[in-house]
Amino acid sequence: MRVLLFLLIALQLACSTTPEKAPFQIEVTGGEIVGFSESGVDRWFGIPFAAPPVGELRWKTPQPVIGWDTVRPTKAFGPAAMQHNVWGDMQYRSDGFSEDCLYLNVWAPEGPRENMPVLLYYYGGGLIAGDGSETRYDGASMAREGIVVVTTNYRLNVFGFLAHPELTAESPNAASGNYGHHDQVKALEWVKENIAAFGGDPNHITIGGESAGSISVATLLTSPMSRDLLAGAIGESGAPIYPLYASVPQKEADESGAAFAKTIGSESLAELRAISADSLYARFLRSEIGRFKTVLDGKIFSSAPEEIYEEKKVPSIPLLVGWNSQEMPAGLLLGEDMSVQNFTSKVREKFPSIADELLSIMPHAKEEEVQASATLLASDSWISYPSWRWSDLHAKNTNAEVFRYWYDHARPGQTGGAPHAAEIPYALGNLDLHKTYEWEEADRKTSKTMKAYFANFIKTGNPNGEGLGEWSPLARTNTVEQPVMVIKPESKQVTMDDRRYPLLKKHYDSERLK
Repeated sequence: MRVLLFLLIALQLACSTTPEKAPFQIEVTGGEIVGFSESGVDRWFGIPFAAPPVGELRWKTPQPVIGWDTVRPTKAFGPAAMQHNVWGDMQYRSDGFSEDCLYLNVWAPEGPRENMPVLLYYYGGGLIAGDGSETRYDGASMAREGIVVVTTNYRLNVFGFLAHPELTAESPNAASGNYGHHDQVKALEWVKENIAAFGGDPNHITIGGESAGSISVATLLTSPMSRDLLAGAIGESGAPIYPLYASVPQKEADESGAAFAKTIGSESLAELRAISADSLYARFLRSEIGRFKTVLDGKIFSSAPEEIYEEKKVPSIPLLVGWNSQEMPAGLLLGEDMSVQNFTSKVREKFPSIADELLSIMPHAKEEEVQASATLLASDSWISYPSWRWSDLHAKNTNAEVFRYWYDHARPGQTGGAPHAAEIPYALGNLDLHKTYEWEEADRKTSKTMKAYFANFIKTGNPNGEGLGEWSPLARTNTVEQPVMVIKPESKQVTMDDRRYPLLKKHYDSERLK
């Protein structure tokens, strides 16, 4: 009898003992979550980092996450922000589009983890499209390099960037707009508070992004709301600098928002918030407004990024920044006529105050030279010049090193250089997941090199490492010859001719101030 009683007591004690948690069951802001492990990487998808921005929270800065009582499974990506399939190379794994979109995803290597470097990556898409579930941004490949990787959603288009007089009036900061950027800051704060539970180092967060994601990285690097939370930054093709991007005063943004509201027949804020998400997005598309400008709101943008740099308010953290060899084709500048005469005429038409100086340094004696020079100037007119300006500002106004690349590997079946966004799956090691092309050995070689440079930078603030070509940081003087890593199957550092950039700065500064 005694033996039986002892066994019953032992069994009761065993049943009352709290079961051991799986290594991927952890507690975060809001409650407990459980992820899953696959191919040597632990994963947690669809983690809420703020309250759903719906109803009365539409067009408010992100509010604290709503907690949950049970263990929350995180095997599925959260919904993408409201949008439509704008660009065909965006391969989403989320379950549709929703206004309830403020979710993020985490990847970490299996096994014991502590104080690992962190990458928080923001998607591109012109601030009108994109999603943290895209195959191009998958974090598993970088996680295998010993990095904790996070991708995050943020509000887009009319949901993320509408300003309006009533919104400004109800705000405690007398500011409206920029909600998508506020979401990005909220995600960064969440990472700072929670990433240690995943094995990440909250004091070693590098943010990265491409196109609108790169614009966002530069924004957060200069914003007083976020700049002190960062250890490093990666920018791929984009910066919030004219002619690509320039914020407007609050009053101008409010007037634009009020005009939009009148156009869609819902002038009051109450009416705007009462419209369903689908209907509001449809009306936004029919309005043909394209996109709303960001706002000099005193919070996200205290002033223009150039001014913040020149006031020496940007932290001295390392920056890796670059752009692609054909961000825009030559035809954007010249049309179909690649003649010397047409090149000369178009340069004089587009850059009248600096035309003679540009023509003296841009080769254009034959058609091949015309095409190459026109490609450079067309790309500069959109995204390359703002990216250069950002790299120059950071090199000259901080004590940190700036590493600049020029991506020059065309995708399979393409010619004429590397188009916009081509580098993303190469840089993050996701060719096998992003099945848009029949990848070849040259692609894999390029990806191996680029991913290694990026991983080294995330870990140490310097892209250099064993087996890689030496990559020197930019000089801080006003030199027009700079060391740049040309990334392609046989990557190498070259001295880049930057003589046109001071001229373009003169031109765009004058144009911006008109």
